[in-house]
Amino acid sequence: MSRRALGFCAALVAWAPGAPPAGAAEPPGATAPVQFTARERHSIARHSPLPPPPPDPTNAVADDPRAALLGQMLFFDARLSGDRRHACATCHQPEKGLADGQPLGEGLSRGVRHTQSLWNVAYNRWFFWDGRADTLWAQALQPIERPDEMGGSRVGVARLIAEAPELRAAYERVFGLLPEAVAPASLPRAGRPVMGDPAHEHDRAWRGLSDAQRAGVDRVFANVGKAIAAYERRLVSRRSAFDVFAEGLATGDVEKQAALSPAAQRGLRLFLGRGNCRLCHSGPNFSDGEFHNVRVPPPGGGAPSDAGRYDGLPALLANPFNAAGKFSDQRDGAAAGRLALLERRPSDWGLFKTPTLRNVALSAPYMHQGQFDTLQRVIEHYSTFKDALPAGHHDVDRTLEPLRLTPGEAADLLAFLESLTDAAVDPALLRPPAAAAIDDPARSPGTKEPNAP
Repeated sequence: MSRRALGFCAALVAWAPGAPPAGAAEPPGATAPVQFTARERHSIARHSPLPPPPPDPTNAVADDPRAALLGQMLFFDARLSGDRRHACATCHQPEKGLADGQPLGEGLSRGVRHTQSLWNVAYNRWFFWDGRADTLWAQALQPIERPDEMGGSRVGVARLIAEAPELRAAYERVFGLLPEAVAPASLPRAGRPVMGDPAHEHDRAWRGLSDAQRAGVDRVFANVGKAIAAYERRLVSRRSAFDVFAEGLATGDVEKQAALSPAAQRGLRLFLGRGNCRLCHSGPNFSDGEFHNVRVPPPGGGAPSDAGRYDGLPALLANPFNAAGKFSDQRDGAAAGRLALLERRPSDWGLFKTPTLRNVALSAPYMHQGQFDTLQRVIEHYSTFKDALPAGHHDVDRTLEPLRLTPGEAADLLAFLESLTDAAVDPALLRPPAAAAIDDPARSPGTKEPNAP
């Protein structure tokens, strides 16, 4: 990470538990609405409304409805996996907040980190807990080939696209004709690069391909990621009770202000003021998009072994599908330029990405290894730091301190976090696309504006 980015993150971690709230506190249990100060209103306005997802110039089809339809087909298709039983939707289940409800992700085997929700994933700057991908389409590719997740391979994916008539038709509507080098008869059933294991059957199959075949397979594989990303960009949550309240506060609409209960309003004041939660959970998506060590102990106790961002950085820079790689549609843009600023430092050890708080109540358990089963436990961690890891010697700024919330304050903060729930998207987006949409992309749910305010 660059010195500038490191300093920025360090400043955000510098909580101020002793700071007084911006306005006079209402006692827990009060039923009257909170009277927010002008300063607090200004802060609230910085959290809502959520704008449309930022563009992704590295993905030329990011907002193409035809690509979104193909991506939706692929997202629910278990044939991408090695055993043909695991799809993206296996771990990102709509009924579980687009996560899986498990402390640790579980595909072909149990993983080492918690499955993150896909709500508002299009707003991220880095992907995965450790930031080892810098675009949504590059992120979509990695679980397909990970042995503990889907256990598939890029050769298998390219062959599937070539052999399945509905997928091939949808692919060629977006990306044009498949490369001749990926004709099914000329490809093995599976194959991918396996670094450090030349004896692996996938690596042997990969090395047995011609240069043209490998280039064609990689191109199809990258396009599959771009299509899945186009679909996932539709999964936007932006019209929660908090957003209705914020709009009412800005316009003077008392009826809309009533969308937020007095308890949630008190929790909002705490979030903005003494809690300083907004320092890391900032902006309309309630995330700074950066990496922090919040001193959460590993499951079962003991010393942490997950290096987080420290290992994510070299993996990102080595990834041929990153924003500066040859499969990016804008290799010299801002996203690629960020890579040149990254510098790995000892202080990156144990840092994990700040998740969005939108729809956070839907995706228990919490933290990078699912250490806390409820939001109440998350709040308790920040309130007491009971069993928290000690501050590391690489910390470059003030460390987190316990907030020492009263039971009433903790309940109010929970009420506010629950007010950030809004899972209202076109329900047709949360299941495999209907045959009519596949035959006629104009009828696809991907053609609709995602959850406009």
